[in-house]
Amino acid sequence: MSTNGDSAHEPDAGSSSSPYAGIVDRVSHADDLLHAANIAMTRALAEAGRSALRVAARSGERPRGMGSDMEMRSIAAEIAGVRRSHDRRAQSEIDHALTIVDDYPAVFEAWEQQRITRDHVDVVVRMGCGLADDIRDDYAREAISICERDIASRVREPLRNLAARMGSESFAERHRTAAAKRGVWVTHGTDGMSELGATLPTVIAAGIHDRLTAMAQSVKDARAAAGEAPADGPAGDAAAGEGSAAGEGSAAADAAAPADGGAPDVRTMDQLRADILGDLLLGGAPVVDPTYGSDAAGPLGAIRAQVQVTLTSETVTGVDDAPAELVGAALIDADTARKLAGRAKIWNRLFIDPITRTPVEVDTYRPTAAMSRLLKARDQHCRFPGCRRAAIRCELDHTIDYALGGHTHIFNLAHLCQRHHSMKQFTKWEVRQVGGGVLEWTSPLGRVYREDVPIPSVCFVPDAGGAPPPVVGNDEPPPF
Repeated sequence: MSTNGDSAHEPDAGSSSSPYAGIVDRVSHADDLLHAANIAMTRALAEAGRSALRVAARSGERPRGMGSDMEMRSIAAEIAGVRRSHDRRAQSEIDHALTIVDDYPAVFEAWEQQRITRDHVDVVVRMGCGLADDIRDDYAREAISICERDIASRVREPLRNLAARMGSESFAERHRTAAAKRGVWVTHGTDGMSELGATLPTVIAAGIHDRLTAMAQSVKDARAAAGEAPADGPAGDAAAGEGSAAGEGSAAADAAAPADGGAPDVRTMDQLRADILGDLLLGGAPVVDPTYGSDAAGPLGAIRAQVQVTLTSETVTGVDDAPAELVGAALIDADTARKLAGRAKIWNRLFIDPITRTPVEVDTYRPTAAMSRLLKARDQHCRFPGCRRAAIRCELDHTIDYALGGHTHIFNLAHLCQRHHSMKQFTKWEVRQVGGGVLEWTSPLGRVYREDVPIPSVCFVPDAGGAPPPVVGNDEPPPF
């Protein structure tokens, strides 16, 4: 995602009188000042670290390791006193600044030129911490290219995948090591609340979260349908809308207005997910199913998790063990991907451009379904800047409204979550497609934000071994 505050597009007629115009300009100016201050602070902290190392190198009174550590502690304590912070935190900041300036000079330069942000820098350094020195520059160069396309929260997984590809140990080996550390733990908090955590294979964790989200959304849909239904009930089903999991008659009404006259269900998505998780783990199914209308197991428990996996034909046939991509989450090991592929009822073959690394075609007999699958593979998530809601949980939107003459074509369609779909319809935010799946959003104040196509982590790449040898003795023309 990129932004351009000086776009050639004129803002909407009412934007000049908007109460937000001056505020946004002040925020932009403050951000520039903060950027300059962060650059200056990083330089100063790195120089403090270098000075401590130089002083330690000149001193022969203590062992080299202890000497450099003592000097670093000393300068960190001095800086902590000036900044009114803890010396351990100051020393950690000095170490981080040294890493950025000395180990990743190209990344620091890109940050200084405002091509990337401080958040990008931190993610690049964190994901590249285990790489050997001789490949760090190559990693940094590719990482900068990735960061220039999107915000920091979206590049974490692509950078982790990049570091994994460039590392010496195979993904399958690292996965086996990591899987051995799986576990579940509880951390007791205050006010009668605790945190339950688990380390699980990515596909299992993503599936659990997807199922909880689908169940919670079903409860919310039933609640909304009940709230919109007339008192006499029969028309209530229509209010649920397409895809609602609400039951019939008074079933949905029970979710919003309990028969005992209690307060209506106003739980948030997070609260619903937490409650359903407890029900599933302790009872094997939701104890109370608001979509069914009774205190018993109902259709809510029948909802199953969905995951979208992309893998190469070589991986699925066992030619190699390259990792597959769990779209919207992370890479998964080849064995797990093959097991999922073996259980899948439908496979969709994707053709991915080896240069741009974007999907360009998908096999199917039904064009409408093909477009939907292609767009899910292309978009991966909601295409509003910064949103990461998975495409399988989003709605396909006509960029130019169908009612206004917009065509049902892949270059006039994009996935938007319900929040941003509604915002496009009912606010002055505007979007247009500029080609190749790239979206350009214009805010009510006239600022332009570019939303590039997400880059898949798994695709075919040209073989470095060169072209195959010619077939001798076959002069027949190709059959096309």
